[in-house]
Amino acid sequence: MPTSADEHPGPSPAGSPAPESDWATQRREAAAERARMLRARADAEHARAARIVSLFVQVAREQGLEARPLAVQGYGGGTARTPLKGWYLRGDRTVAIDVDGHFYVLTTSLSLRQRLLGTMPVAEPVPMTIGEGGRDGDIVPLRFALERLLPGWETLSPEPLA
Repeated sequence: MPTSADEHPGPSPAGSPAPESDWATQRREAAAERARMLRARADAEHARAARIVSLFVQVAREQGLEARPLAVQGYGGGTARTPLKGWYLRGDRTVAIDVDGHFYVLTTSLSLRQRLLGTMPVAEPVPMTIGEGGRDGDIVPLRFALERLLPGWETLSPEPLA
């Protein structure tokens, strides 16, 4: 049977917290700091990608690259019109940017109403790599996708991309 105070968890005789709770607090604080750092890194990446897309849109307008009507594809088949015009970034037409530089993932579950009347997709933060984390493994760097749409656009950009 334990008789020593060292063998009993809980507050120490002086009222200070047990070492286990100090460790747990430190781990929570470290996890929160890591999450904050990851959010800051992702925000910086999205800001950089948005700037690249903004410069692309400016060059595309100047060069007369024709924007096309964008449509959403249903998971189970079918499509729905959108009020958007822009450029598809992948050949399968699952992601696009509009003429204002917003990024859209154009696949979703579509209702009959959406198929008949159309839908408005929600803009998402622009990624530097399209398809990262997807199941099909088809990963395309943003700059490469934009280069396929308008070859040589980076040399026409009013500002350097780096």
